[in-house]
Amino acid sequence: MKRIQYQFGHLERQPRRSAPDVWVIRFRVQGPTKTKYESWRLGTAIELPTKARVEMAAQAARMEFNSSKPDETEMTFGGLIERYKADKLPERYSTRVSYLSCLNVHLLPKWGEYTLPQLAKAPYEVEKWFEGLTLAPKTKGHIKGLMHRLFECAMKWGIFPLGRNPMELVEIKNVSKRLKQPRVLTEDQFLSLVRELDEPFKTMVLTAQCLGLRISEVMALQWSDFDFNAHTVRVQRGIVHGRVDEVKTEYSNDDLPLDSDFAQMLLHWRERCSETPDGWVFPNPSTEKPYWQETVAERQIKPAALRAGLGKGIGWHTFRHTYRTWLNSAGAPMPIQKELMRHASIQTTMNVYGRATMSEAKRAANSNVVQMALRPDLGAKSERSLAAPR
Repeated sequence: MKRIQYQFGHLERQPRRSAPDVWVIRFRVQGPTKTKYESWRLGTAIELPTKARVEMAAQAARMEFNSSKPDETEMTFGGLIERYKADKLPERYSTRVSYLSCLNVHLLPKWGEYTLPQLAKAPYEVEKWFEGLTLAPKTKGHIKGLMHRLFECAMKWGIFPLGRNPMELVEIKNVSKRLKQPRVLTEDQFLSLVRELDEPFKTMVLTAQCLGLRISEVMALQWSDFDFNAHTVRVQRGIVHGRVDEVKTEYSNDDLPLDSDFAQMLLHWRERCSETPDGWVFPNPSTEKPYWQETVAERQIKPAALRAGLGKGIGWHTFRHTYRTWLNSAGAPMPIQKELMRHASIQTTMNVYGRATMSEAKRAANSNVVQMALRPDLGAKSERSLAAPR
């Protein structure tokens, strides 16, 4: 007999003209020739005023609907994924997109039809599947972590027995090992690259290098983030695919020092920068929105790197790796490096102490890197207008 998939149903709030909105949940019902949908009324918006009340009513409906099916009804991994996508996906846009890619591209096609008990009994099969994937070990680790998270949710929701997570038995080789070392630029290499860039891309690259920011944070900078009197900048947002979002981690939201020479360069750029309602530091003149980082990398950074004789493999994250390496070369203590890089840490002294003030050690370490990037022999080429990327 064909196994019947456990259904979570689809929640809807249906508006009504002369009465309060009503919450319903719809389930699939296989008819003789086609699939139909069966709607169950949960209650009005007045009877169910909160999300928690709606979910409790939906859970009761799910239990009743699925209990009426034959005994062979079991939750499939695909059904669990759909529930997770509906209720537990991260809100941060870039993280959400990454999770959806793992779920839709890798997990659903391979394991979606497996029931949870079947998949729980197949950790060796899962391990061999990972070995056959042509992905970086770190990416495999992310996918395995997501499978682990899905089973944790299944236990919490009461659709899989409490116990050891079966994904703990799956081993992935070299999960913490890089297949390729990140590219780091010397001072001369960086300066040769900058000479090949025109505005605003030259200032973008200098900002990435002088502050060690992620490119999503560079593109999301607004002039209101800068305090030129106190010589600080507050990093408090990122932008990916045109969507403004919060920074990567809580620790990433921090004040960074502004070297005086770098601050003067930014003030000079502000005089030429297009004014926009949101005060973006790097707006595309044709849209008044920040540039798309991928487009700038493909149309500006990579071609400039080739003209400078640096070859391939230069991207936005190259500057963040270079910033950290230059900090080390400048003799910055490791705790200062971690603060300037704004990396998350479980060490209490790193998370709690020393972040509220702008220490002289942080300012001196940052200035050392800025002076390396803004060397007098920069000799940047004359500016000319370029067709703005998207």
